Amino acid sequence: METGLMAEASRLLALAEAGMKKQLKLAKYAPAKASQFPPGTEWELLHSDSVILLGLTHALSESYMGYLQCLYAMNSAHSKYSKLYKTVYPNGLQDYATPAASGANSRAASIRSEASGSSSQVTVPKPAKSGFFSRFTGATLTVPTTPSAPVVAEEGSIDELILSGTAFGYGLFNLVFSLLPAKIRGVVGFLGFNHDRKLALQSLAVSAARSDVHSVFAGLSLMTYHGVVLLLSGYQADEAHIIRQYRAIVDKLEARYPTGSLWILNRAKILRMSYDPDGAITVLQDGLKPGRPHTFAQADGLLIFELAWTLLSQRRYQEAADTFIKMTEINSWSHGTYYFIAAGCYISLGNYEKAQELLDRIPDLIDKKKIGGKDLPTEVFIKKKLAFYREKQLALTGSEANFAHAAKISPAEELGIFWNTHARITKETAIGHLKDWATCLNPPPTIETALLKEHVLSLTSPSPTTPGASPADTPDELAIRSLLLGIVHRTAGDFAGARAFLGDAEARHATVQVSTWVGGVAWFEHAVLDLKEMEARAAAEIVDGAEWGRVLKGALEKLDKALSLATQQVDLSSRLDSRIAMLKDEIGLKREMLGLSA
Repeated sequence: METGLMAEASRLLALAEAGMKKQLKLAKYAPAKASQFPPGTEWELLHSDSVILLGLTHALSESYMGYLQCLYAMNSAHSKYSKLYKTVYPNGLQDYATPAASGANSRAASIRSEASGSSSQVTVPKPAKSGFFSRFTGATLTVPTTPSAPVVAEEGSIDELILSGTAFGYGLFNLVFSLLPAKIRGVVGFLGFNHDRKLALQSLAVSAARSDVHSVFAGLSLMTYHGVVLLLSGYQADEAHIIRQYRAIVDKLEARYPTGSLWILNRAKILRMSYDPDGAITVLQDGLKPGRPHTFAQADGLLIFELAWTLLSQRRYQEAADTFIKMTEINSWSHGTYYFIAAGCYISLGNYEKAQELLDRIPDLIDKKKIGGKDLPTEVFIKKKLAFYREKQLALTGSEANFAHAAKISPAEELGIFWNTHARITKETAIGHLKDWATCLNPPPTIETALLKEHVLSLTSPSPTTPGASPADTPDELAIRSLLLGIVHRTAGDFAGARAFLGDAEARHATVQVSTWVGGVAWFEHAVLDLKEMEARAAAEIVDGAEWGRVLKGALEKLDKALSLATQQVDLSSRLDSRIAMLKDEIGLKREMLGLSA
């Protein structure tokens, strides 16, 4: 992200919040009633918008402090969206249209609608002073009557603004809270902050079906979420529905704004998630051609970022390196991270001189760009890896010079684990990775799999004690190798081989010194493996609900193990926390689809 623009966004949103408060106080003196809702509802909505968007801006820092600041803003927004939701949607959302068919109503909303088909009046508590515990006082707008049927609003009217904005804000509030790391959610869980991700997504879909400005942001939120879930959750209970709604939203917004770069981005993501990476690359490259209108530089930056990762996933290392370096010309976010990934691409190409040149520049790049005086989570990871390579090179040669040679597994591929780069690639690409990783370290793997027998001729190597033999590589590298081999075996459809290597990565976790994240990620990937294997079986044969239940229960147990290892001291643990939360939601949805009890 653009850190300078994020700071400016925070400033402007704070000013907007103050302005909305002033208008809200003046609304009760307004002479005319232009809405079917109580006077001032539109200003209450806009004030709530500014609060939740300010909180979201804090969360984008991906730091624990940012998450806590987001949580504080969300506490303020909770009671606001609660009263708006009860006012605007007293009978729920089921009678309102969405861009594509939504799933069944949620089992438990964090803010329940107060449906009352036989009553024409609802008793609403008086407004209470806002504060951290205000959500327990029931602060709401004074509503003399409650409509018993869906509100019909003309396009462009204040009522449409209220209907769309309330659904957007309520949905975004619940969605953001559901995506916070478990540790942060647990801080105030005892206060009753529950989330319902499915109802949140339905709310956003209701907003996205309308035509006001909120509908555009609701569509963007849904596209972003669907893209993240398809990329990072590892497994989806109903992938076809996600892609169908994702595509419907992109179609709607593209028809409205045909030259928008964000729709190009999301069309490419849909192709990538549909296992057509070459098609995604073509769409992105066409979207970046000079002849196209380029009115939103930050959106073009997202196209370049997506292109870089997609090229990396296809082992097109030179193009990927060039594209990651180009990112430094587009935005100011962590140039050290872009250089680190590009250096990894050059290591994969065997160009250690160029890789070393990039690695040598990273410390200064990181020191120049800090958020709140602290390194970004990815930069903490990178600094540890650089120290690891230097220490290994010193042990091998007596000097830290040319330490890029110590990196036997590309750091770009290693960082790609956190972006789930190796999950939605072709079998041919997975086999290319397998050949590299099975032969890059000493000693070679002792695990035998069908894929290794077919594609790697020999896994024998001289003993480290043999004269002239390469010294044994470190426990950290061996654990990372097993993790990567487990992931690509799963991608290539060799579930037995994947299970063997992921189990080996889990066992090696106790021996790692620097890469303490390996254990948690290995257990997470193991849970994904169980679900993917069961899904493949269910597509080929009849599987009863009891067997599904055992697999889902086992996957949840593995996720609990992963979460227990993702402590705050572990690199990029907040990202793993979020992935675990997403996958648990998918497991819950699968239970519901199968009619299984929780």
